[in-house]
Amino acid sequence: MRTLRTRSALLLAAAGISLAVGMGYASSHREAPLIANDPLADNTDLYAFRSPDDTNTVTLIANYIPLELPEGGPNYYSFGENIRYEIHIDNDATKVGDEITYRFTFTKTNEDPTTFFNIRLGKQNLKTTYTCEKSTDGGNTWTTIVTNGVVPPANIGPRSIDGAAGMGKSYEQLMTDAIATASSGEKIYCGPVDDPFFVDLGGIFDLGQTRLKDGTGDARARDGLAGFNCHTIAIQVPIQMLQKDHKSVANATSILDGDYVIGVWASASRQQITTLSTTGDKPSASGPWVQVSRLGMPLTNEAVIPIGAKDRWNATSPYDRNNELSFAPYFVNPELALYMDDSKFGGAVPALSALRVQSNSLGAFDFRNGHKGLYGLPESARQGTALSDAAFGPILLPDSMSPRAADLLPIFYTGVPNLAPYQLATGKTGGPLSAGKPFINNFLPSLGDMLRLNMATPVTPRNHPQFSSEGIIATAVLGLTDPTYANTNIQWIPNMDGFPNGRRLEDDVTRIELQAVGGVALAAIGLWYDDYQSGGSPVTPNLLGVLGYSAGPEANDLPFRNTFPYMAPPHRGYDYIKKLTTSAVRGDDGGSPLGMAAPAGFFTGSASPNPATTSTMLSFHLNAQGPVTVNIYNSNGERVATILDQHLGTGDYHATWTPGANVPAGAYIATLDVHNATIATTKLTVVH
Repeated sequence: MRTLRTRSALLLAAAGISLAVGMGYASSHREAPLIANDPLADNTDLYAFRSPDDTNTVTLIANYIPLELPEGGPNYYSFGENIRYEIHIDNDATKVGDEITYRFTFTKTNEDPTTFFNIRLGKQNLKTTYTCEKSTDGGNTWTTIVTNGVVPPANIGPRSIDGAAGMGKSYEQLMTDAIATASSGEKIYCGPVDDPFFVDLGGIFDLGQTRLKDGTGDARARDGLAGFNCHTIAIQVPIQMLQKDHKSVANATSILDGDYVIGVWASASRQQITTLSTTGDKPSASGPWVQVSRLGMPLTNEAVIPIGAKDRWNATSPYDRNNELSFAPYFVNPELALYMDDSKFGGAVPALSALRVQSNSLGAFDFRNGHKGLYGLPESARQGTALSDAAFGPILLPDSMSPRAADLLPIFYTGVPNLAPYQLATGKTGGPLSAGKPFINNFLPSLGDMLRLNMATPVTPRNHPQFSSEGIIATAVLGLTDPTYANTNIQWIPNMDGFPNGRRLEDDVTRIELQAVGGVALAAIGLWYDDYQSGGSPVTPNLLGVLGYSAGPEANDLPFRNTFPYMAPPHRGYDYIKKLTTSAVRGDDGGSPLGMAAPAGFFTGSASPNPATTSTMLSFHLNAQGPVTVNIYNSNGERVATILDQHLGTGDYHATWTPGANVPAGAYIATLDVHNATIATTKLTVVH
C-alpha cells in the first residue's frame, strides 16, 4: 500500500461571526484550481424557494459535478464515496453556526462484475445508495433519517432504461421511485438531472462579453450548459421545521416577517489522507475532514474571488469572520464594474455598453470603483436608516474608497432589511434615504455568504402572467411603475419570491447580478442614473438600457417539472450525438461546415414508453425558433390529437400524449411541425 496526500492541510474554520460578501456572474462550475481537479466534490449551484405546488414547504437544491457528458460511459458520473455532502441552514443570527445541517454520504456497489455495461438485466455495475443524517445542534450530534436511499442510474439509453434487458422502467418512473420520505418528514431526491442553469459561459469568461440570444454568427449567445447533466441533492422541508421557533407560515405577521428568514449554503468535504491500493481495490480515506468546496450566493468564487484566493475561499466557512473579512475588498470595488466605467475599461467589452454605474447620481453621488458612493453623508441624514452608525453604517459606509458597500453588501452579505433606504422610491418624499415602498426583507445579519430566503413571502405561480426570470428586479419595476402598487403599504408584488430573495430554478441570476453591478438596485431606491433630470421621469434611457440588458440565454434548455424535485430528467446519453453533429450549426452560423443547413428540429429517440398504455412522452430538439406543434395521426391519416401548440426557442423539449380509453389500440404517427411545416415524424403504438 502507498499513501498519497490529496491536498495540503487546508485552513480549518474558526468560530466566530463571518463578514462575507457574495456576488457571482455564472454558475459555479470548475470555479477554483483545486476543486477543478475534483469534480465529484464540486458544488455547481444552490437554490432555495417556496415550493410552487406545496407552499407550506421550502425546496433546497444543492447541485454537484459540473458539465457531465450524458454519454460519459461506461463508468457514468455519480456522487463520490469518501465525501461528505452537506446543506447548512442558519435561521437565527444571534447564534453562530448552523441550526440545521443535512449530511449525505454515498456508497457504490458493483452488482454484476461480469459485464462492461453499466446496466444489464436490471443490475447496475456501480449502483449508488446514500445515507442522510440530520443535526439540529450545530453538528454535535446526528440522527440518521434515510438509509439505503436510491440514486437512479445515468439515463443511458432506451435499452438500458426502458427495455426489458435493462431497468424495465421509464426514467420518469425511476426518478419518482427514488424520492424518499425521511423519518423526520422531509422529501429527498438524490440523483442525476439536467443541469438547470443557463449561461453563455464562453462569453462571460471572455472579459464578460455576453452575446445576444437573437444575434448571428459569433454574436449569438450559446448556453454553455445546454445538453449537460449534473447531480442533485434536493430536499423539500416543511416551513415549520425551518423556522427558528417552529411556526407555520400561517403565523407570520406579514409577508415580510423577518422571523421567517433563513440562510442556506452547501459544501463538500474530504478527509485529508487518501490511501491508494496497488491491487486495484477502492482507495481508503483517513484523517480530519477538510471542506474543499462551498456555495452560498451564486456564485461568488467563480467570478469574483481572484484565482490566488479561490482555494482558500473554498476551504473556509461563512461563520469564519477573520478569513471572510479578507475577501471583502473584492466586492466593495467589484472587478466587473471596471468594464461599466468609461473612465476605466468601459470600451473593452461592448456587450456591457448598456451597464454604466452611476457616476453623478442626483448630482452628488459617484459609485464607480474607488469613489465615495454614499460615504460622507452626515449622521443626521442617516438617522433612522440602515446606514446610521447605530445600525450598520460602519459596515455599509466603511470608508471613502468602498462605493459599493452601500448597495451590494446588504444584498449579498446580510440580506436586505425592510428599512430605509432599502425600499423602492415609490412613496419617497424626502429623497432616497426616506421611507418608501417595502418590497423585500431577507435580512439575516449573521454576516456570512449565504443564499437568504424569507419563507413568509408568497409564491408567484409559474403560470402567472407577470412571472419573470428577473426576480426582484421585475418586482421593483412593477413597484415603481404600476399604479396598483403606488403606495407605501406592504403588499404582494409578483416575483417578490425571486432572486436574491432565495433563488428559483427559473431565475436568470447572471443577468440580475450584472444589472446589479450596473447600479440597478441604487436606481430602484431613488439614486437615479446620471441622465435623470430633476423633476422629470426617472425612467431615463440609461435606466431602460440596464433593464433591457440581456446576458444571452434566458431559460433552461429543458422545461422544469411541476412537482418535486422540479428539475428536468437528465439528458439521455443515447441521444447525445445531436450535440456533436449540430453544435456547429445549431443557431450559430446558419449552416454546416459543408454548406448544408441543419434541420429545424427532430425527435430524439422513440416515444417513452412505447407501446403506450395510459400516456407516453415524446422528446424533441429544435434548431430554430418559432411556432411549434406536435400532432398525433392514426393509420388513416386522421389527426386525433394536438399535444403541443406554442412558440418555442431552440433547445430540447418534451410533449406528453394521454390517449385515453376512447383511443383505439393500434399504430399512430407523431409529427413535429415548425412554421406549419412537418420536419420530423416518429411511430408509436397504443395498447390497452
